[in-house]
Amino acid sequence: MKKDKLEKLATEKNSPCVTISMNTHRTYPENQKDVILLNSLLTEAKERVINEFGKRSVADLLEKMDQIEKEIDVNFNLDSLHIFLSNSTKEIIKSTWPSMQSSVHVSESFAVKPLIKAFNRTVEYMILKLTKSEVRLLLAINDGIVGEIKNDDFPFINSVDESTDSETVTNGKQAENLTREFFNKIDKAVVRVNNKTDMKCVVICTDDNYNRLLKVADKPSVYLGWTNINYNNITGHSIAHDTWQVVNVQQKKGRSEDIKEMQEAVSKGNVITDLSEIYQAAKEGRGDLLIVNDNFHQAVRVTGQFSLDLVTDVTLPGVIDDITSDIAWDVISKKGRAIFTTQEELKSLGDIALKVRY
Repeated sequence: MKKDKLEKLATEKNSPCVTISMNTHRTYPENQKDVILLNSLLTEAKERVINEFGKRSVADLLEKMDQIEKEIDVNFNLDSLHIFLSNSTKEIIKSTWPSMQSSVHVSESFAVKPLIKAFNRTVEYMILKLTKSEVRLLLAINDGIVGEIKNDDFPFINSVDESTDSETVTNGKQAENLTREFFNKIDKAVVRVNNKTDMKCVVICTDDNYNRLLKVADKPSVYLGWTNINYNNITGHSIAHDTWQVVNVQQKKGRSEDIKEMQEAVSKGNVITDLSEIYQAAKEGRGDLLIVNDNFHQAVRVTGQFSLDLVTDVTLPGVIDDITSDIAWDVISKKGRAIFTTQEELKSLGDIALKVRY
């Protein structure tokens, strides 16, 4: 998810903005259920729009809703689908992140919570494939390989075999020096790419070779971890799937550290948990870190500059279906951080908490 697209959707104000989110399936026959669910959600959305706004003022929007099913090929679905429609906008986004629930939002702004989650968890990183036959540096986004980095350093072909096999070298010290020199060369090449791109790296190799690499690493923080290569399945999809598990663990660790940061800020009086106060602080640019339970959503009506009334009927005029989406964007757009998670550590903070700068 690119920030410019997120910003465009998050800042649009229209009457109305329709957001449809649903989980999808990648394979047949499960993806045939997606057709039925999408039709049901579109029907619900049309009924709400017509009941709240009539037909004349939203004619362009209704036309888009009538055509949208024809534009979605369920044979190319990922794990969730998000549709953003207004009189002036039509955006279809497929995501690798599941949606917490199937939903229809009709408000004056789009419900961008799923996009913020995707934005936070979309990672571009390097995969260092370090085997006896070759050393390659691949480029990955989440669980897919999107390219290969080729420069003066990469790829190394037939470089690891004898130089790192101490049994083929009679002099033990010579073997050790050759091994160290080789891994030092690899590390410096990876760091050069990191310095230009700021991308971290997952290594595919043996446990021994990963430890050797770390021993000579100029910047150990560049390496997110390692995974062993599965010689029974060395397709790009298999490699990316395995390395993505390593990245996922690091992401969860990062969210745990964010929660710990929030918990420590409580004792300093820098955390707000009242929804209206959070809304005001986010609007004023005081939000440093927002943490929201992924299952939490709250419909509101804005009754003043910073005052909110909680409502249960989302079909009432002037209701924002889920205010957490708006709050999260206000925090991010003013250089704060916003995460959605269901991790156990969050329970002590409640459903929503904001660490403020002042």
